[in-house]
Amino acid sequence: MNGSARLRRLASYAFVAALVVAAISCNEAHPNSTLTPHTDLGREIDFLWDRLLLLGTIVFVLVEVVLIYVVFRYRRRENQGTPPQTHGSTKLEIAWTLIPAVILVFIAVPTVRTIFITQAQAAPGSLEIDVTGHQWWWEFRYPDYGVTTANEIYLPVGRTVNFRLRSADVIHSFWAPQLGGKRDVITNRTNYIWYTPDTSIAANVWNGFCVEFCGASHANMRFRVFTVTPQQFESWVAGQKMPARFGAVGPAAPTTGPIPPPHEGPAVTTPGGPNSPTQAAQAAAHGIAQQSSGTGAVGGTQPAIPRPQNAEANPRARLGAAQFPSVATASAGVAPGYIFPREKVPDYAIPHSPIPPGLKFTAGLTGNAHRGLKIFSGAACIGCHTIAGNPMAMGTTGPNLTHVGSRIAIAAGRFPNTAAYLALWIKNARAMKPEVIMPTLGLDEYDPVLKAKVTSATGGLTDQQIADIVAYLTALK
Repeated sequence: MNGSARLRRLASYAFVAALVVAAISCNEAHPNSTLTPHTDLGREIDFLWDRLLLLGTIVFVLVEVVLIYVVFRYRRRENQGTPPQTHGSTKLEIAWTLIPAVILVFIAVPTVRTIFITQAQAAPGSLEIDVTGHQWWWEFRYPDYGVTTANEIYLPVGRTVNFRLRSADVIHSFWAPQLGGKRDVITNRTNYIWYTPDTSIAANVWNGFCVEFCGASHANMRFRVFTVTPQQFESWVAGQKMPARFGAVGPAAPTTGPIPPPHEGPAVTTPGGPNSPTQAAQAAAHGIAQQSSGTGAVGGTQPAIPRPQNAEANPRARLGAAQFPSVATASAGVAPGYIFPREKVPDYAIPHSPIPPGLKFTAGLTGNAHRGLKIFSGAACIGCHTIAGNPMAMGTTGPNLTHVGSRIAIAAGRFPNTAAYLALWIKNARAMKPEVIMPTLGLDEYDPVLKAKVTSATGGLTDQQIADIVAYLTALK
């Protein structure tokens, strides 16, 4: 290949690369960009990045200018003899030793300054959150409030938050790009990271990730951060302290028909979301009818795990704080139980993972929450999960499910938290998330880890039993 052909090929590659960069830069939505920080820690890191990028660019330009000058000034010419040979130059060697040393001073000073700031202890009075990384989900504890949740964090704006990071198994890494720098989560060691969310970002949702390869489902280990006002945070904490409604009362007589499920607001309808044509087609192929925000009748547009019976839309509001004497109200005039409105969750925070091929569920089943409580309390579920108010559920291997019905996603952010997806998750979690520790529970389902079908002798659940459990779990607001 001659020189002109090589240049033309390189030019075509450069043109394609320029088009890609231009297309990306035209998009105004960058939900996972670390270059738009919204905390004090994020701005410190961003300042260091900008400074180093500026200095690096200056050095690059100067070096390239000198290099190009030397190449053209001393290039070989026709009828030119061998140039004089020189060996070594003390002045040049001193110059190119001192110049990088000076440059490194300008780099080292802001770098060391930022290290001291980001590694310093959090200010007194910070909100403490214990973070535990599991394969493959996140556990969050608020020790000052006695609250435990999974894969979702609520943070009050304007208050410093101190995260204590630990791992239950392998090395993970905790990162919410628009809030702060990442920090490794290591076994037998506690790492720390703190930051203060800006007061201007209340009522926002941020994506979080594990950014250290930790196994087959590393990419499926995500979490959500909700930044809320201090009053909303107090209300959320007070609600999270409440025991699970169906774990705190005895079974009641079933109603005569299905009623609408409990929910915080209208179903989220977004392009590519759980009610979009794309996922609707996927769901239909697996025997799942999508949920509409209309009546409580069961039809072709209703979930395959229909509406739970005997479930109020907001049992805590119906019973009132007086029914829970062990729970203090958030503050005067603040009702307990705030949950971020689902209709305000942006599309980038809603999971769009496809349903595994071949995984189906019987359509048209009606779940009963009280019956689901009995099944859940007598199944293997209680060995892994805790539900406050249900004395049978005291497990710590899996996520705390006390208020699982109020979360926007399941499977550490892999699927939307709807009855249809929850049913498939319970039926065969290992088909929906590779090598997850949760066993396959659906009767006659193939467990890809055990490489065997689940039988009644090994605790397999029918679709109706799963529908009842789903009705119970979706009622836990």
